[in-house]
Amino acid sequence: MLRRDRRARGRMALRIGCVKYLNARPLIRGWPGQVDFDHPSVLCKRLAKGELDIALVSSVEFLRNPIYRIIDDVSISSHGPVYSVIVAHQGQISDIDEIELDPAAETSTNLLRCLLAESKLAPRFVRPATSSITDRRARLLIGDQAIRFRQRHTDEFRFLDLGEQWKKLVAFPFVYAFWLIRPEVVDAERIANRLRMLRDQNLARIDNLIAEGKDFDRDFCHRYYRENLRFSFGNREREGLRIFQELCEKHDLIQKREVKFELV
Repeated sequence: MLRRDRRARGRMALRIGCVKYLNARPLIRGWPGQVDFDHPSVLCKRLAKGELDIALVSSVEFLRNPIYRIIDDVSISSHGPVYSVIVAHQGQISDIDEIELDPAAETSTNLLRCLLAESKLAPRFVRPATSSITDRRARLLIGDQAIRFRQRHTDEFRFLDLGEQWKKLVAFPFVYAFWLIRPEVVDAERIANRLRMLRDQNLARIDNLIAEGKDFDRDFCHRYYRENLRFSFGNREREGLRIFQELCEKHDLIQKREVKFELV
């Protein structure tokens, strides 16, 4: 039956999903087929259910459900301030009683939990509400929403950049997202090669890609793509992911298990 399903999937159009954020544009812009864009949490669920064949999703999805193949050499990572994964707060982080979580966040929520636990801090985590950010209540934001909020409220709040905090703790990059392919998808290597080529083409013409965008200032996009983000998934990124896995297991965020990276 599985062999028949594999043949059938090979004849059907590839069902591909991608996070709907600015940071993903260099990895998907110019893909010739249909792409379902959504938030990380939604894409993780759809990929796990088999509603998507391949998706650019949160790295924690692989750590908690390591059935997928990973496209080698491609990710959304940072090695230092990432700008778009932040906790907006007033006063000192150590004084915070509650942190409002972004319901779209998957990896970033676990990253925040690990960072706080390693700092011996234990605020309550709550779902979004109408409460304001105060000396005792902070808010986790990710993606384009985080960028807009940070730019609009620069003088009103302080911002804890989770990429920056990870670098202070760990000497390796942090991997936020990468391409995962379901095990039953045929011709995974060909798909992976196309996506690696697409990434290379977009990075080679990054000025043109930035010029096409209308939502964000061009100077900001230049800094964001060139200084804040990394788009590789090599040995250092893999080691960073291993350390993240160990911390998530240490703090009971994922099941402890042996995870092997099957790369294509």
